[in-house]
Amino acid sequence: MSTTHTSLGPLVQVDGRWLVGDHQRPGGVWLEFRTDGLCLHTADAEEQVTPWARIMDLNRFTLGGRYPRGSYGMLALLGGWRGPWQGRGRGYLHMTLRHPYEDWLAPFDRHPRPYGFTELALFEALLLRTGSSGEVHRLGDGEWLGRAVRLLAGQRPRTARGIRDAVTAALQA
Repeated sequence: MSTTHTSLGPLVQVDGRWLVGDHQRPGGVWLEFRTDGLCLHTADAEEQVTPWARIMDLNRFTLGGRYPRGSYGMLALLGGWRGPWQGRGRGYLHMTLRHPYEDWLAPFDRHPRPYGFTELALFEALLLRTGSSGEVHRLGDGEWLGRAVRLLAGQRPRTARGIRDAVTAALQA
């Protein structure tokens, strides 16, 4: 049995590992932030590790659709409700890779629990700021990521500036 200690939207710490998405779903797809890179886990294939040095930029995070208008598609909104839509849909980390240069969507299945809009905004801001500052490899440092997530998980900023300030403080932790 695995234990979840800390979470921020779809990012959860399970038994000391940092995962994005529902790792318990049969046939599911999830991501793992490891020291050697971003690891994609799928039920029907071997794990695929993309080294941190290959990730140029984390461009965007979407939930509920690959390319919705804005960051969240209809399934993102319905997936948090009780009923037949609960836990349905996927999320995607959009990134640019180098050698060879390509755009890549890293998919993950959403959890059955609802994600709050503030925690989704904080999760996205953490990813984007880490990527834009050229420090995407820090996502593979479980100790640093744990400190950052613990700082962000308890906050409830209501403005874009509040989110930026919270993430700036977490990045400096």
